[in-house]
Amino acid sequence: MEKHDVFGLVDREEKKLKEMAASIWEHPEPGYGEKRSSKLQKDFLSASGFRIREVPNVATGFVAEYGSGHPIVGILGEYDALPGLSQKVSATREPYDESGFGHGCGHNLLGTGGVGAALAIRHAIDSEAIKGTVRYYGCPAEELLSGKVAMAKEQVFDDLDSCVTWHPASMNAVWGCSFLAMNSMKFRFKGVPAHAAAAPQAGRSALDAVELMNVGANYLREHIMEKARIHYIITNGGMAPNIVPEDAEVWYYIRAPKRLEVRDIAARLVKVAQGAALMTETTMSMELVAGCYDVVSNSVLSGVMNRNLHEVGSPVFTDADRSFAQQLSALSTREDKAKVMSTYFAPDRVLDMTLCEEVIELDDRQKVIAGSTDVGDISYIAPLAQITAATWPVGTAAHTWGATAASGSGIGLNAMIFASKVIAGTVYDLLRDPSLITSAKQEHKRVLGAFKYVSPQDE
Repeated sequence: MEKHDVFGLVDREEKKLKEMAASIWEHPEPGYGEKRSSKLQKDFLSASGFRIREVPNVATGFVAEYGSGHPIVGILGEYDALPGLSQKVSATREPYDESGFGHGCGHNLLGTGGVGAALAIRHAIDSEAIKGTVRYYGCPAEELLSGKVAMAKEQVFDDLDSCVTWHPASMNAVWGCSFLAMNSMKFRFKGVPAHAAAAPQAGRSALDAVELMNVGANYLREHIMEKARIHYIITNGGMAPNIVPEDAEVWYYIRAPKRLEVRDIAARLVKVAQGAALMTETTMSMELVAGCYDVVSNSVLSGVMNRNLHEVGSPVFTDADRSFAQQLSALSTREDKAKVMSTYFAPDRVLDMTLCEEVIELDDRQKVIAGSTDVGDISYIAPLAQITAATWPVGTAAHTWGATAASGSGIGLNAMIFASKVIAGTVYDLLRDPSLITSAKQEHKRVLGAFKYVSPQDE
């Protein structure tokens, strides 16, 4: 079996893969609630001969494995949806159902594309064209930035030799960039209730503590690194204006280019919270909701993925896909699209496209996208690379109803098949030539040195 046969195997399963992705899109589920989506993939892979392992303490996470021995190459998949983004395949705002959830980040495509690649590699192993093990990781709750972190804590990635993945976007490209490390933290204050008019002196306001903490955090922003971010919402501000609030809560995200920088800023923010509690005579407790690392992109694996991008060529879009893309594209100005694409370091010429139907070479190494992903934790455990595929029209922002619409349309489904082929070809190359994995691991060790991954939950 040659590599073009592997691409053909993805084509052979195209109908089933598109049906799976569409089914997940039609039944969107939130992080850690993806019971139907994960079962759909588990059942499909189990029926295809994969060994299925559940992940302790991660209800909707699983590992599907085929083959034996090393090298072990992992493929990461996701399937969680976002709140507030339910949307029909339409260029006007029309919620799909009353659930409120929608695949505004294309995770219905992301996971299913990985399933298709794993299945193609299974056939290649059976034909004895390659040796080793392929693993598909069904990862929940990426939007909560915690699913892969929880799975890593269960050590399911520890014996990987390398790992690949992809993400829906507006281009076909290798991501050589990093992402921001992040902490999601909730600060809860406990005060003393009282009648706000008759006996305010008897009360100790938890809301005052939240507001003073926010003032302190705003001043802290002046004294942190330029590329760091601190943002928050108040999730509980009390029950009624005439009651001194006994309980209040504020939810913070802290982001920075490196994990150590996030830890340092978080420690300073905790001191701000402690000061607010002291000033208001309240008590403070803190919960680390989630934390993730920045991304270390492996140049050896990225090179293999880039070669496969060019071998596959581009997504095969239909006239109907292009027509729908025009309708969605017309909703944004060129200036709006430029703002979105600049965050991905896209060359200006991409703005002249409605759908990206070629491979784009990005100059993004040593750069950082101002977002976060729990993929970063895996990149600190094993060599990792990832691509994007043009599942949305150029300039479509992630986490929008337009992205949901495109992710359920032929645009997203056809781009998913393209991404599946690229991943399958990459894994085929790695298992066919283990020296590539050796080089990738040498780079990983050179970049990280003596670093040993520690879960953000254990810092």
